[in-house]
Formats: sequence, structure tokens, C-alpha cells
Amino acid sequence: MMVALFLVSGIGKLTAVAATQGYMTAYGVPAMLVWPAAAFEIGAGVLLLLGLWTRPLGLCLAGWCLLTAAIFHTAFADQNQLINFLKNLTMAGGFLLLARAGATGFSLDARRALIRTEV
Repeated sequence: MMVALFLVSGIGKLTAVAATQGYMTAYGVPAMLVWPAAAFEIGAGVLLLLGLWTRPLGLCLAGWCLLTAAIFHTAFADQNQLINFLKNLTMAGGFLLLARAGATGFSLDARRALIRTEV
């Protein structure tokens, strides 16, 4: 489900560039960062879906969630902002667990590990 959140968010940035840039600049983030942010969210979502480089990706995504919470969701008097802040902290915790456990099952990481043990 976290894959869907990142893919939808990244694609949303690309389909509403001006609105996203306006939101970002309102928080002091340069508007040109919309492109790398969208690329990171889409790329990370695809890698997470495939289960490729799961442990380092989990650390990166945990950091991303903490960073976006600290920049965009600190107006705690606004209940929506508070909920988004807590959502980002929760997701960061989930990504740290993913970084610790790694991917299993049908992931590309699991297949690569299997190939290494067979060699």
C-alpha cells in the first residue's frame, strides 16, 4: 500500500506541476525541486514494488518521510497537518522495519540472494 502512496504522489506532482510548485514555495522549498521529488517518488515506488534494493531503499524512504513531515506538516493546530505529520512518522517507522527485515518471497532481492547461494 505504501507503493501506491508514492506512485500516486509522484504522478500527481507531474500532473499538477504548477499547483505542486506553489505548495512547495509556500513552505520555502524551491519550485524546481518538483521534478526530482516526482522522480524519486515514482522511482522509489517502482523499486519498492519490485523488491529491489529494499534495505537501502527503506532507509531512504524513512528519511524522505521524516524530511517531508518536518517541512510540510508542522502546523499542528491544523488537524489535517497533524494527521499527515503522524502518518509520515508512522510510514518512516514502517520503512525502518523494512530496511531491517529486507524483502522476501517474490522480490528481486530474494531472487538475487537465491542466485548468490546457488553459485
